Amino acid sequence: MKNAVFGVLLALQFLTRVPIPIAVPWTLDTRRWAVRAYPLVGLMIGGLLALVALGMQNVPAPVTALMVLSLWVALSGGLHLDGVMDIADALGSNQPLARRWDIMKDPQIGSFGMLALVFLLAWKGVLLWALLAYQAPLWWLLMLPALGRWAGVALLVLTPCAQQKGLAWSWQQSLSGQDVALALVPIVLIALLAPAIVLMMLTVTVFVLLIRWLMLRLFNGINGDMVGATIEGGELWLLILLWSWWQFATVSPLGI
Repeated sequence: MKNAVFGVLLALQFLTRVPIPIAVPWTLDTRRWAVRAYPLVGLMIGGLLALVALGMQNVPAPVTALMVLSLWVALSGGLHLDGVMDIADALGSNQPLARRWDIMKDPQIGSFGMLALVFLLAWKGVLLWALLAYQAPLWWLLMLPALGRWAGVALLVLTPCAQQKGLAWSWQQSLSGQDVALALVPIVLIALLAPAIVLMMLTVTVFVLLIRWLMLRLFNGINGDMVGATIEGGELWLLILLWSWWQFATVSPLGI
């Protein structure tokens, strides 16, 4: 039980800017529980986002969307956005594999990284705006960060690292497919109350398989940046799914 609690705290330290004023042990068991707690931390983030959206129901949808997106980025400290920018710079360089890895390690942000950041946040903001304007039930906002973080867990566990070093590789040594399944437990429990979440789970699974194939093809494996980028990409993927879903649901037969 102690390791499970430490695992949740470790996940909070890695995934959020929430201050955790204790030293969490870095052990095999706490690392496993931390990864299993990734979607749980996502649910916490999603719960805060949903509360803000609920409290701003009488505020114009664009303002609410911007507030939700700002809080979303602030809670994670932009950690995963850094991975998106690094990958964009590496791929945009059109360089050989070894050079792409060097570019990913460079702390400087290039033009492709900035473009990826702007368009990612713009798309997330506009899709949030659209869903809020449709007055979609707010359970979707609860689930987005949770499923996005499960996507990161699935990629980390099920895809070999390109190099036998780094944080992602050290975590990977203590994980197995069982941890991917256990990480899904809180999402499955909520899906019993909202069966539509099953479709979201299947969609995220397809996304993880696609990203896994791309990372193996383009980089011969993954690193921590790619796990973070998968979290961001998974959230955007789900926003597009949900927008398409409610767009179809709100179009009348005569409005085609």
